[in-house]
Amino acid sequence: MNGGWLWWVGGGLLLGIAEMISLDLIFLMLAGGAIAGAVANALGASIPVQIIVAAGVAVVLLFALRPWLLRHLRTRTTLVETNAAALVGRTAVVLAPTTDAGGRVKLAGEVWSARADRAGAVFRPGDEVLVSRIDGATAVVIAEQDAPRM
Repeated sequence: MNGGWLWWVGGGLLLGIAEMISLDLIFLMLAGGAIAGAVANALGASIPVQIIVAAGVAVVLLFALRPWLLRHLRTRTTLVETNAAALVGRTAVVLAPTTDAGGRVKLAGEVWSARADRAGAVFRPGDEVLVSRIDGATAVVIAEQDAPRM
């Protein structure tokens, strides 16, 4: 018995490690093809047959199993906003007069530079405003009554 199947398994393991880095399920499907090549080798198939089996199984996994897995993962995993995206829609308290040119607000326990969403809007210290978006390191704010109703 030759050790050719070990090369296939080794390749499959390397592809599995690459999958852990990329997390897009492509390398995992290729690793499945490599394991199929190892099985073909263990059954005594010639090298061209092993390559055809590995490529065929990888293609079937890529086009049949991967889309189903991605769809399944996306429906089961809820999206949790993090970092700046998690601050959109939150209430902030104005610390310094805030206009469309600039100002300061306290948002999520931190002091942020801020600006009003529209020209002519002026928010005074103590006013409560809503964050409509984050633009770089600046919170763009609107009056609570101007917030769109859900």
